[in-house]
Amino acid sequence: MGKTVIEVEALWAGYDHEAVLQDVNFTAYAQDFVGIIGPNGGGKTTFLKVLLGLLAPWRGSVQIMGEPIRQGRRHLGYVPQIAEFDRAFPITVWDVVRMGLLRPGKLLRRYTSTDNDRAAEALRSVDMLDLRHRPIGVLSGGQRQRVYIARALVAQPQILLLDEPTASVDPEVRTSIYELLREINEQITIIIISHDVGAISSFVKSIGCLNRQLFYHHEKELTTEMLEAAYHCPIDLIAHGVPHRVLPEHHHNGSKEKESLHVG
Repeated sequence: MGKTVIEVEALWAGYDHEAVLQDVNFTAYAQDFVGIIGPNGGGKTTFLKVLLGLLAPWRGSVQIMGEPIRQGRRHLGYVPQIAEFDRAFPITVWDVVRMGLLRPGKLLRRYTSTDNDRAAEALRSVDMLDLRHRPIGVLSGGQRQRVYIARALVAQPQILLLDEPTASVDPEVRTSIYELLREINEQITIIIISHDVGAISSFVKSIGCLNRQLFYHHEKELTTEMLEAAYHCPIDLIAHGVPHRVLPEHHHNGSKEKESLHVG
């Protein structure tokens, strides 16, 4: 284990009088690549909101890089879910990425040469520098997502949070984005939320299940018990030949089989 970068203990949080997160405990270490899965409404996005300081915990503690959320969130980069927007709006890739350097109270400041250097480096890291003068609206879904990742990287975070970053792209683009994230993970801790168990399991280093409570043991393999506890329903295991490991190998008639997940 490396240096602890996120420490969550006995976290409770929610909206109005409904607790969405209940007694959540979680530790992330430097250069972890954690995938978090779970059903809709289980608290995955709420968990990211707490880490980002957008939702105050009811109780429990959260530290980021050894600091309370208010100070520690400066170490975070965030890529939200893909949202629809006016594609005719006249803003370029370059301008979108530099927006990642804006801070509350300093929205009208001029960009410096250092800012521009950071924007160029962020775009270069996601292979989008050659398209920096293109309007964001003419890009493909995969290209736009790379730009949004660059926008999160431009402030040079130590931790990158992503909320369903491949929800609206085709499988080929999805794979390229995960491969990009694996490269980024060589320098930056990554926590990603996704419904796509098969895709993330090929790339992340550990997986957790979140449904109000978090079932996470800093391991890549998911147990049937973890999944059934998170999804609150029986889990059917389907053997197949995909090379990644989502669930532990089991023995059948003297041979090993890989297992995948079907919820229902």
